[in-house]
Amino acid sequence: MSLKKLKLPHTLVLIYIMVVLTVVATWIIPGGQYKRVEKDGRTIPVAGSYQRTESRPQGLGALFVSPAKGFVDAAAIIVIVFIFGGAFSIIQKTGAISTVIHNLALKFGRSKTLRVLFIPVTMIIFSLGGAIWGMCEETMPFILIFVPLSLSLGYDTIVGVALPFLGAAAGFAGAFFNPFTVGIAQGIASLPLYSGLGYRLIVWAGGTAIVIAIVMRYAGRIHKDPTKSPTYEEDLEKRKNLQVGSQMIEKLVLTAAHKRVMAVFGLGFGVMIFGILKYQWFIYEIGGVFLAMGIFAGVAGKLKNEEMGKSFVEGAKDMVNAALIIGTARAILIVAQDGRILDTILAAMAGTISQFHPLISAELMFVSQCVINFFVHSGTAQAALTIPIMAPLGDLVGITRQTSVFAFQLAEYINPVLPTSGVTMGVLGLAGLKWEKWAKWLVPLLVLWVLFAALSLVPPVLMKWGPN
Repeated sequence: MSLKKLKLPHTLVLIYIMVVLTVVATWIIPGGQYKRVEKDGRTIPVAGSYQRTESRPQGLGALFVSPAKGFVDAAAIIVIVFIFGGAFSIIQKTGAISTVIHNLALKFGRSKTLRVLFIPVTMIIFSLGGAIWGMCEETMPFILIFVPLSLSLGYDTIVGVALPFLGAAAGFAGAFFNPFTVGIAQGIASLPLYSGLGYRLIVWAGGTAIVIAIVMRYAGRIHKDPTKSPTYEEDLEKRKNLQVGSQMIEKLVLTAAHKRVMAVFGLGFGVMIFGILKYQWFIYEIGGVFLAMGIFAGVAGKLKNEEMGKSFVEGAKDMVNAALIIGTARAILIVAQDGRILDTILAAMAGTISQFHPLISAELMFVSQCVINFFVHSGTAQAALTIPIMAPLGDLVGITRQTSVFAFQLAEYINPVLPTSGVTMGVLGLAGLKWEKWAKWLVPLLVLWVLFAALSLVPPVLMKWGPN
């Protein structure tokens, strides 16, 4: 059977198969745990404290209970997805967004210079957001803007997702200031905060350039022939709903109500960015800002109460598929934790790494972190879990602690494809993009990013990148 004829199961089914495989693994992999201590509000495993414990094989009950636990564990991000969908539906109902997108698309479409700059400038901005303040969940509301904008410019849904999401992902992995990964990891490893800035800047620029080149090349091909897009059929329907496309000739009038809505929209994003930078706002505060944006935009756009209520419900309803996928994906981690196999996997990796030359050990650290990312996709949580083990492990095999932290950081390049990541699945749900289509398109970029990351680890090992 050819790959073109091969039909994969629904994304929800694929993820549930992974839950089943994780349950099976709890019967094969022995149980074990690290001792953990509280430090600065975080629970951190104690290096060298791993001990075998009584195994806890998960049974049929786990297959059905773990998704429910997953929904509870991922409740915050699921609720935010519903709020994003509902609030943005209200804003769309006013007609302001579609009018602005229409006019922007017309302007970009008529200017070759602006069209050339659109993708690189946008992705650099989002990459800086990921590199400086750890922009990740914050990209989700932008999906609702860039997907229709990309469709209006003759691109597809994949480009619309790639601009904010992959831009921020490139910055997150190649971060030079990100307090949630670099800051926490360096603190745990007893390194000066934000040390090694120069080399990190070089790697950030390289990783960002790679994704920009890939997206620009793909966008150019889709612009010439839209039928080459994996989302061509879905995008036809989206363009009908947006009422944009080749028929756009005249500039639409931006009414006073539209301007008020856009002012609310811009102010809301400004408040959100200020709060993230100044007060370290996270997902709850961001959700609150977006809900306020939806309500005030509805009032500014002169929508009736009935229209606002119906629009919010319709928008939230569209997010049900994404919510189901997020909760089920989190069940994989729940099963691994309840079955006591997560620490065993981590300890086995640490034991293997210590047997090789520093160059090989550094690469194995990177690979190990990539594997752990599948279960622990939060950069902060992974830093707390692995750096207390990897940093002293590096001391034993001749790798500086700065390099150990860097290996952990670079593993973030694989996050955009992980079905266990609530953010990834939430982004795809907001975009109406199937995970299997996204993953297939993303493979070439992931290969380049992984090779780039592996090569980026060589100089730090050779020059014994300090401080230790």
